[in-house]
Amino acid sequence: MFVRSLMDVESTDHFVEWGSGTSHRLLTEKDGMGFTVCHTVVRANTVSLLHYRNHLEACYCIAGEGEVEDMEGNIFPIRKGDIYVLDKHDKHYLRGGRNEDLILVSIFNPPLQGTERHNLKNPAGSAY
Repeated sequence: MFVRSLMDVESTDHFVEWGSGTSHRLLTEKDGMGFTVCHTVVRANTVSLLHYRNHLEACYCIAGEGEVEDMEGNIFPIRKGDIYVLDKHDKHYLRGGRNEDLILVSIFNPPLQGTERHNLKNPAGSAY
């Protein structure tokens, strides 16, 4: 058993500024659990085109608001208590709220190494 805090992660390379927010990679591949857990902040008024080709992701909102949009133009508002699931490696737009950050617990399978970074300038969407 072990315990790890956000503060513990902030002093490592598993605290990632990903372009539209931050990600504390609390549990990663090296921990041997078979999945990753992140505390993710999506800054207000940001838009990111994302595509996880190698990972499935589920995000549970613990605070704030935002939205996720699929490639067919369906927009899903996300608020505290909501979960969204990218179960088909779904390419999507992730938006922070108009007036507040979107705070998520993000779960990845298979696990992340922990140091992956987005390239939000890629017109095809950031992928890893």
